[in-house]
Amino acid sequence: MKISPTQYFGNLTLLLDLEAEAEKKEAVRERVKYSPAEAEATGNSIVNLVIREEGFGLGGHFLLGFGKRNETLPLPWTRLGVGSPVIVSEESRGTSSNNEENGWRGIVSAIRRDAIQVALNQFIETEAEKPTFRIDRASDEIARFRQRQAMEAARAASGNSRLEILRDVLIGNAGALFEKSEPLDVFNKNLNASQIEAVQFALSAEDVAILHGPPGTGKTTTLVELIKQITRRGQSVLAVASSNLAVDNLLEKLIAAGEHAIRLGHPARVTPELRAHTLDLLVEHHPDIKIANKLTRDAYALRDQSFKYTRAKPERGEKQAMRDEAKEMLREARQIEEQITSGILIKARIICATATGLDRERLGGKHFDWCIMDEASQCTEPAAWIPIQYAQRLVLAGDPCQLPPTVVSPEAARGGLNISLMERLLNEGGPRKLLDVQYRMHADIMNFSSDAFYDGHLQADESVRSALLVDLPHVSSSPLTECAIHFIDTAGASYDEEPEPDGESRLNPLEAELVIKKVNELMDYGVSAEDIAVISPYSAQVKLLRQKLSKTAAGDGSLSELEIDSVDGFQGREKEAIVVSLVRSNRDGDVGFLADTRRMNVALTRARRKLVVIGDSATITAHPFYEKLVKYFEAVGAYHSVWEE
Repeated sequence: MKISPTQYFGNLTLLLDLEAEAEKKEAVRERVKYSPAEAEATGNSIVNLVIREEGFGLGGHFLLGFGKRNETLPLPWTRLGVGSPVIVSEESRGTSSNNEENGWRGIVSAIRRDAIQVALNQFIETEAEKPTFRIDRASDEIARFRQRQAMEAARAASGNSRLEILRDVLIGNAGALFEKSEPLDVFNKNLNASQIEAVQFALSAEDVAILHGPPGTGKTTTLVELIKQITRRGQSVLAVASSNLAVDNLLEKLIAAGEHAIRLGHPARVTPELRAHTLDLLVEHHPDIKIANKLTRDAYALRDQSFKYTRAKPERGEKQAMRDEAKEMLREARQIEEQITSGILIKARIICATATGLDRERLGGKHFDWCIMDEASQCTEPAAWIPIQYAQRLVLAGDPCQLPPTVVSPEAARGGLNISLMERLLNEGGPRKLLDVQYRMHADIMNFSSDAFYDGHLQADESVRSALLVDLPHVSSSPLTECAIHFIDTAGASYDEEPEPDGESRLNPLEAELVIKKVNELMDYGVSAEDIAVISPYSAQVKLLRQKLSKTAAGDGSLSELEIDSVDGFQGREKEAIVVSLVRSNRDGDVGFLADTRRMNVALTRARRKLVVIGDSATITAHPFYEKLVKYFEAVGAYHSVWEE
């Protein structure tokens, strides 16, 4: 039975509205509920800031650097990072629920230990003589508008257009078609058989193909080969992902492979090394832009002159004529900018952007032969329809066995907003190809995830199959460095979890101490801090560990390179050694957040040579997944009791 596009997209729009409302309520709740100090402790706000630096750049944006009034103070721990949308507000105006109306929207463009830089579209005008400011994470309303716009375009598509055909395939009203797969002369001779088959499979798709890439299987490398094959056929590619980091990773590899690609999006959201490839900076450095810039300067000068008082009375209509001339000069300047932008985009064979970063006006009607969506399993379906509307064919690449899309609204999640287009198509038996050779992990680290999530299909490449810490230069031999996995069971030792003060997360102080002990042991055996990361599913534990280790690092610079982050923050990343703190330890067998086993799949597959997991088996084995995990640790000789410590 066919699905009505009106009903289908009406439901998605309803879920998107629920999510928008939940985000808004959460933001208001944080502003009203918390004092400035408490808001800062959530990681979503930084308060009591002053402007330290003012500048201009990043494609014509105003750059403001903020720091604490006391210049010796570092910034607090924060969830804000480069690319985060924020509201800058003057603290004297209050921090009530209308903060967004009283503030200025911007994007975090840089952040360091003692300062945060924000890129804005306009100067800020303050009321106080010596103002202080706060910066709050903001919702992205522009992205939401683009999602609604894209879904309406898909709903209304007709006349046997490519969008109508793609829509019917993707919502299940028609089957996906494939051409005969042809042998390939690959550019990257290091590709394995499953990667080559995946490229062939994708190229044979007339509508949609899905590339399932488990951890470490070279998904991005495969996509780079696919894009090279497409461009050599004279076709164009729109390459997108749900995060700026993933887009930059793909762009970097495309450039290294000799491809010319243009990055769309706010330059502040782009890795500094890649900003020269952004459309904004390409326009800014175009030789013809000097004409537009001169017209703009002259227009503003003329407009200012029209408002100046003069002794001699001007001719009737003279000032208005000056303003009209200034408007015409600005119109000409914008026209030149649009022509330059259009010229650059028309010539571009590859465009890279986040899914929600695509601006219909800026693209100017440009369409692409292919849309390739990396991290497709982390993209909500409404966001996925933004790039789909510009393409003839679609390739979805990702891994639904890792982190799903982030959704704040429980009601929207129950309605399916946290199920990506890729996951839904796979659940419905959509056309797929699995990448089955991984190049990251020791076989013992890989095997549990392979069996639990990928039906045992993963193989460890020879280059990593037996790689251990002890094989690294300067790492000495010890029981800790001579095996791939170490599980420390804290059951019966009163390593009790605690609720986060004034928060909803969990922490475990004794487990945090044990984490620090294992990190120090690894370093004692010669593993460098930059090769180690500590991961926890709980933000409160991450914060606690950062506080404890920052105090240690103050007297010992060797720890400054150690990374501590949440599972979500480490998605797509890897280190030689990973220490995982599970936190949960209670008499009720309540695993809470750990019940999301896909999140644990991410945590367990970040390590190359050494995985250390610390947890309470008496608590976690109440869940069947963790019961199997502990049995696996026992089977490979990785089980240790905390009493051995």
